[in-house]
Amino acid sequence: MVTLNVLAFFAHPDDETMLAGGTLALLARSGAQVHYLCATRGEGGEVGEPPVCAPEELGPVREKEMVCAVQALGGRSLTFLGYADPRVGPGEKLYAYTDNLTMLAGQVAATIKQFQPQVVVTHGSNGEYGHPAHTFTHQATLIAALSFKKTAPLLYTVAASFPGHPKPRLSNQDDVAHLVVDVAPALSQKEEAAMCHRTQHALFVRSASEEAGRQLTVPEVIMHLEGIHRVHPPVEDSKIEDQLVEMLKPWEWRKNRE
Repeated sequence: MVTLNVLAFFAHPDDETMLAGGTLALLARSGAQVHYLCATRGEGGEVGEPPVCAPEELGPVREKEMVCAVQALGGRSLTFLGYADPRVGPGEKLYAYTDNLTMLAGQVAATIKQFQPQVVVTHGSNGEYGHPAHTFTHQATLIAALSFKKTAPLLYTVAASFPGHPKPRLSNQDDVAHLVVDVAPALSQKEEAAMCHRTQHALFVRSASEEAGRQLTVPEVIMHLEGIHRVHPPVEDSKIEDQLVEMLKPWEWRKNRE
């Protein structure tokens, strides 16, 4: 079997882990070369409770956190595009890191040319919880991938919806999962990667702790099931066959189809 090259493109450090870390770790475990591309260094995010660093130090700190996480997930390489992550606005308003879709798509296309992935993985069409940076990343990736026409890579998105999703508010409701992966065999790697993102730990557990009525730990909020959706080429049913699916089949959660 030809080695599978995967390009995983996300907007911020920690997106790769919390949204798809188990799936990406399982692909690496199965022999795939997983290359990570991140648009920003997460400069606009939180600094932790208590603070891990000063706000002006957050970009370099989160870069190091993602290096740690990619290593934990078995990633092959990590590249940052260098966009600045805007700070959260009044009323928790979120922003995209650029408004130049053409330039961003061109940068993603150049990265595809560099690594020659057969598969590209990115954010879902709804930006998971509606984050404009996630949505913009999805749109640019779709444009970039389809620009290769007949040689376009397979395009998958993460956080796809499925019955019984453990955190439906983080799923893309317009992206139905073609595969739901039980990431239990890679859960220790996903947890290790999440622990790398120290500045974001308070954010990871805040909502779940409020819902539970007690303070939860980071491992307690890690999702064990991950849904993925194939965007290109489009499929008409959930039974798709390609190299990525074949590599994930040993861990596929089949209960979703029974």
